[in-house]
Amino acid sequence: MTRGEAAVLLLSTIKFLEAKSVPSKRGYVSVNGLNMYYEIYGTGQPLVLLHGAYSSINTTFGKLIPILARTRQVIAVDLQGHGRTADIDRPLSYVQMADDTAALLREIGIANADIFGYSMGGTTALQIAIRHPELVRKLVLASTYFRSDGYYQEVLDSIPYITPEVFAGSPIVDEYKRVAPNPQDFPNLVNKLKTLVSEKFAWEPAEILSINAPSLVMVGDSDSIRPEHAVELFRLLGGGVVGDMAGLPRSQLAVIPGTTHISIMNHTESLVSLIVPFLDASVEESQGA
Repeated sequence: MTRGEAAVLLLSTIKFLEAKSVPSKRGYVSVNGLNMYYEIYGTGQPLVLLHGAYSSINTTFGKLIPILARTRQVIAVDLQGHGRTADIDRPLSYVQMADDTAALLREIGIANADIFGYSMGGTTALQIAIRHPELVRKLVLASTYFRSDGYYQEVLDSIPYITPEVFAGSPIVDEYKRVAPNPQDFPNLVNKLKTLVSEKFAWEPAEILSINAPSLVMVGDSDSIRPEHAVELFRLLGGGVVGDMAGLPRSQLAVIPGTTHISIMNHTESLVSLIVPFLDASVEESQGA
């Protein structure tokens, strides 16, 4: 078995995490031709959750939602073709998913929110901050990249091995069949995600530098995202200074030990211990004021 095939096998065995709480509101909003699904939990400062590829609200954030919703209003969405949001006839793109999310937030009356994105959701969150900065108070970015080479080459090499058949009988397919409006569309989702990840792109550093929102960058020490790339993102978001002399920057970096790209969202205690204090601090405190 090649490393690429092994990576796909591991992906197909992800265990999903069901949320233990019931949303206070759920429904669909029509945005940009998409019938986009969302759920709301709790009250307080809004926090938007953006899931990873092949995933959905519960499967990425199932353990975290009940904890985060104790002190804030959690707004979780299913992105195009994922979970309860049916696909439409257009490619998957980070820019489009960012615009969809921004439009949904405006439709439900959210003018400003913290945004927590994982993997595909993290890269989408970056585009929201670039394209719709007025919507973003703070950013939490887990296993996020802004250039194709943010991934290890081994990960990129595994993409051709990803086929719908690889996932047969896996929790990924079981969950998709359970909640998707059109369960037969799973092969189409796989192909669109392969295209999304395999297409080379590189956002200009100036685009990241334009983001003023305090940001928490998190990565596993054995992530699919190269640690050097996470550090580069951290620096572009305002980190990487001598804090004893210049003061703490507006952004923070966390490398979670013993953690992979797939397992990072299972490290509930570590994530909560990092995310909650970061979000609870005022924007002025986060900016080192």
